[in-house]
Amino acid sequence: MGAADKSVAERRRTARQGGDGECASFVRLFQAGPQYRIELIREGVAAREVAELSALLAVSKESLMDALGIPRATLNRKVRENRPLPPDESERVLGVKALIGQVQTMVEQSGNAEGFDTLAWLSRWLNTSVPALGGKTPASYLDTVEGQKYIANLLDMTQSGAYA
Repeated sequence: MGAADKSVAERRRTARQGGDGECASFVRLFQAGPQYRIELIREGVAAREVAELSALLAVSKESLMDALGIPRATLNRKVRENRPLPPDESERVLGVKALIGQVQTMVEQSGNAEGFDTLAWLSRWLNTSVPALGGKTPASYLDTVEGQKYIANLLDMTQSGAYA
């Protein structure tokens, strides 16, 4: 395992444990007001964050790019040039991060967060056929902001028991 891999593995381990790890930053993003998120969107997400996010979710970078509707050539060029993604793509990446924060918040509110792996659970759920979506996967809705809102709403309904 190389230094970069070890860093991602360590970040994933920290994220699973909660606290000051990745899930804590995702929770802050989820809880942030719209002005802060709009500022992040306008600044643009660093293109390399797509690979980091895919590693945390234990999915291939290609499958995450496909789900988010981010062209491979665009992402690879932006990574090579160390440039941020454009606002529309940044918004979709931030939306997935906010979903992680939402799930972590839900788990913490349930009072039994210890040992729960938010990243693994969300990764599995996003790629599982959901009856409330007509048998489609939640990941198939990540390519639009409206689709991400729909998925966030579905998670809320799941927590309330509407879709147990």
